[in-house]
Amino acid sequence: MNFNGRLTAAALAVTAAGMTSANAFEFGYAGWAQKPGITLGGGTAGAPPPGLYSFNQAFTYQSNIVGPGAPNVGGAATPVHAAVEASGLLWVPGWTFLGATYDAVIVQPWIMADVGSPVNIQQAGMHNTYIVPAELSWKLGDSGFFIKTGLGIYMPNGSISGPAGLSNVGNPWWTFQPEFVVSYLKDGWNLTANLFQEINTSNSITGYRSGDVLHAEFTATKTIGNWTVGPIAYYAGQVTNDTSSANGAINVNRYNIWAGGGLVGYNFGPAALTVWATHEFSSNASGGTAGPPGIDTASITKGYSVFANLSFRLWAPDEPATPPKRPMFTK
Repeated sequence: MNFNGRLTAAALAVTAAGMTSANAFEFGYAGWAQKPGITLGGGTAGAPPPGLYSFNQAFTYQSNIVGPGAPNVGGAATPVHAAVEASGLLWVPGWTFLGATYDAVIVQPWIMADVGSPVNIQQAGMHNTYIVPAELSWKLGDSGFFIKTGLGIYMPNGSISGPAGLSNVGNPWWTFQPEFVVSYLKDGWNLTANLFQEINTSNSITGYRSGDVLHAEFTATKTIGNWTVGPIAYYAGQVTNDTSSANGAINVNRYNIWAGGGLVGYNFGPAALTVWATHEFSSNASGGTAGPPGIDTASITKGYSVFANLSFRLWAPDEPATPPKRPMFTK
């Protein structure tokens, strides 16, 4: 889910007038639908026991706009901040299909975001609802390996306003997100590689279609007693070009973001708390189209995030309440 809101694009909206585009994401859009790093707090290829689970996640994103087209005042970088809360439900009915365990997820995020001088934009509202109608998790014998696949969908029902529908934190298009997750879960180890790609439909107002975004998120944690600790990392980048727009302007042609960090979690019994932090050590953009004299529109954010996730079981058919193996929805 794009908990980042419209941060980068909103910051660059001042350079958008009169420009045309073919190869980058639309002005007013952050460049991805899901904030990189969201699934690192427990997302694995495994599935918890049958039941209904709830999770609440909050995070902050503190960053600056970087790249050839980054706006600044006297050489000072333009800051971007976000504060996000999301609530979700994970349903595991106990069904199997082709030997896999079935589950479904729904998540609703809320965003407050701001961009500093010289842009001075503030936004707040409901982001697009995220649903996963079906995920399938296979346990590969007693090897400790699991494989999961599924399809996530962002619905265009968030706070949408403005001439292009991008003046608040909702997106006026659908985003389909196929996923493939591989995990080793044995002897307290969680070694997970989570790959998913965002595929957008066209903006229902402008006709602009932003290119696909690839996410790769990696976890290597160890659980000892009630504690879980370990390193985490992610990559996010645009991997296809945009298609034509009636009035769009290029923000960036392509971008690449790499980040690393650490995770700590504690299992209280009826609930599990996980906290993780990431720092974007490499963030670059290229291929922008020239705006006003001296301005290139290629830019993206670079900063750090701190996440916290609380998960617990609401209902189980025959078992006492325990926290899920996967406190955050899996990608």
